[in-house]
Amino acid sequence: PPPSPTSGTGARLMRRKPVERLVAEGGQGEGGKLRRSLGLWQLTMISIGATLGTGIFVVLGEAVPDAGPAVTLAFVIAGLTALFSALSYAELAGTIPVSGSSYSYAYATMGELIAWVCGWCLVLEYGVSVAAVAVGWGEYLNELLDGALGVTIPDALSAPPGDGGVFNLPALIVVLLAMVFLLGGARESARANTIMVIVKIAALLLFCTIGVQGFRSGNYENFMPLGMAGVSAAGATLFFSYIGFDAASTAGEEARDAQRDLPRAIMLSLVIVTALYVLVAAVAVGARPWQKFDGSEAALAGIMKDVTGGSFWGTVLAAGAVIAIASVVLTVLYGQTRILFAMSRDGLVPKVFSRVHPRTGTPRANTLIVSLFCGVLAAAVPLGRLADATSIGTLFAFALVNVAVVVLRRTRPEMPRTFRVPLSPVLPALGFAFCVWMMGSLDAVTWGVFGVWMAVGLVFYFLYGYRRSRLATPEK
Repeated sequence: PPPSPTSGTGARLMRRKPVERLVAEGGQGEGGKLRRSLGLWQLTMISIGATLGTGIFVVLGEAVPDAGPAVTLAFVIAGLTALFSALSYAELAGTIPVSGSSYSYAYATMGELIAWVCGWCLVLEYGVSVAAVAVGWGEYLNELLDGALGVTIPDALSAPPGDGGVFNLPALIVVLLAMVFLLGGARESARANTIMVIVKIAALLLFCTIGVQGFRSGNYENFMPLGMAGVSAAGATLFFSYIGFDAASTAGEEARDAQRDLPRAIMLSLVIVTALYVLVAAVAVGARPWQKFDGSEAALAGIMKDVTGGSFWGTVLAAGAVIAIASVVLTVLYGQTRILFAMSRDGLVPKVFSRVHPRTGTPRANTLIVSLFCGVLAAAVPLGRLADATSIGTLFAFALVNVAVVVLRRTRPEMPRTFRVPLSPVLPALGFAFCVWMMGSLDAVTWGVFGVWMAVGLVFYFLYGYRRSRLATPEK
């Protein structure tokens, strides 16, 4: 197709990057190239690694007070919203297999300004998600240390300001450990993540086996105590637990057969994760009255102690959670670096983010900068607000993906697609509507934070990316 016009401000804001150029540049960075080493198994594990653990091990205690026993319904609603968007992601990932994920999809279909807005939302989604999950890691680490050694890290060093602490040291440590794995290479990181995913699935199945022994049907009598508004609010908070398939799409330039494997990995991981989330949530609420979920970020370990009357199994679960949440940090941090890699290659953020180390085939400087930023954020900001900020950024980006898949169908119907969204444009429209509905369930403070974030992003774009975009200069 002919390149988008670049004369005039309006035309420059709407300039699109041809799909063929996006794909041709796949893997290319400053001074090196990303290595294609990931197959279907590794991509599926990246999806599950980035998803499974966050909502169950960390945010369940935050969501139950909003929805009551209907938190299981909140997980289903969040999963259904994710499913509609996942279908659109699967089609676009198979058609445009690049690292930019929804940022690149928007660039090819809706123009540079929309792509920037989407990419800026992804920076919020991934960066803040890493920090939010890292905060919860410290809670389970303390559970593990208490059960195994009888000691805990003082609140001053294990909680962020506002939650009774001064500096969350464990949160910083887990981000730095993930950074070390990522610096070693994509294949090595994927291998470590696969081991951690197997451990956390085993830990959750263990919880279900023991927790069901304390199941009381009376805990479900008042199923929806706060009404549908509470369920939708909980669903919006829990939605950030479903961003794993988005992380898989960021591996498009390191997959051996991205067009075939990415759609499969996205759908397979979403089915597995949703089933486990709903199962564990149902057992947890059945074993503990919803009023006793007081916002604890280590709720599952507490339930294990209540059911067994001892600390052993709770300690075992805490060990599984420590590994599980570490894998979420690893894979989501990976996704963040690859989003910035794609944006840097397009000239919209500084070139340092697209420099590839020739020996490891990884964006080393990018990984260092992002890890240090996320680590400090995790150590200094409370979890609840982080989770909500992640949700709104995720929902906005997913809404754009549902639009992008319809636009590409209309503008490039001849392109080969390894996966097609069924009943299009109905299902993408439903995905868009669900995302907008769940965004409306978030509170005014979260919307305020989002508004400020977007304003800062637009200022950065017009001062930097607008003129430095590679589409603003002759193609090299």
